[in-house]
Amino acid sequence: MYISIVIPTYNRLPILQKSIIALEKQELLDRKIDGYEIVIVDDGSTDKTLAWLTENKAQLPHVKVYLQDHQGAAAARNLGVNNAKGDTIVFIDSDLVVTESFLQSHADALVRGEQELKSDRLFTYGAVINTNNFENPTAEPYKITDFSAAYFATGNVAIAHKWLEKAGLFDTGFKLYGWEDLELGVRLKKLNLKLIKCPEAKGYHWHPAFNLEQIPQAIEQEIQRGKMGVIFYKKHPTLDVKMMIQMTILHRLLWGILSLGGRLNERTLKPVMQLLIDLGKPQLAEQVARIFLNWYNVQGVYSAYHNK
Repeated sequence: MYISIVIPTYNRLPILQKSIIALEKQELLDRKIDGYEIVIVDDGSTDKTLAWLTENKAQLPHVKVYLQDHQGAAAARNLGVNNAKGDTIVFIDSDLVVTESFLQSHADALVRGEQELKSDRLFTYGAVINTNNFENPTAEPYKITDFSAAYFATGNVAIAHKWLEKAGLFDTGFKLYGWEDLELGVRLKKLNLKLIKCPEAKGYHWHPAFNLEQIPQAIEQEIQRGKMGVIFYKKHPTLDVKMMIQMTILHRLLWGILSLGGRLNERTLKPVMQLLIDLGKPQLAEQVARIFLNWYNVQGVYSAYHNK
């Protein structure tokens, strides 16, 4: 197999550098993999991403770069897939740093899965481990909070090019934050593709430690995710999708009660979150923030649905 690693990026140069360098150091141990390319799609970055890629071209032999105006992750991934020459596509995000056995692990799992299922209707999903450790992200241990029950998420997944084409690629109607990958997953599930977990293909998802300055952007993302969730539901009006996007009375009651109808919010919880951050527990502070962030998301879903 020949693998094309498709990475959309937008203003993430420092961690993108680590991501690409790690991908250039892949150890391919057998002939399952004929070769690979790293397809970077710059979604209109303004942080000198293109300049760095151009200046370091000689040290990045696997990298191919494509550009688009800022159109979102769905359009960027489609541009990458349409220009990929691989029969196998690996999706990762531009803030993911992998180990040297990453590609080999995906390839082994794909071959093994096809032999066991006696079918090529499958894709592999690697482990995504969240970390705040920028200097050495791959030192982070796996945590229970890293578990994901998603069927198809583009943080770390390998799939045959032909199945993406058959499903119709990503819907570019998802222009804001959220759901474009899980929506494609619904279409892949209709093609009877089976998810094969591949924990050996480890990816370390870096993001800065939680602080109060991140809250306005986090709130905006939750509102956007609510709007995109309604687009998801309009395409697939099922109970499963309603549960995913939190558009049920259960979610409205749950987060309404936990947030006291929105009274526990970014302002009233600010002292608690700051105290936890000062105590060196930013992850716990982030979990506290989820109380009002989920409330914003639910409110965003219902607002977008009633204004459709």
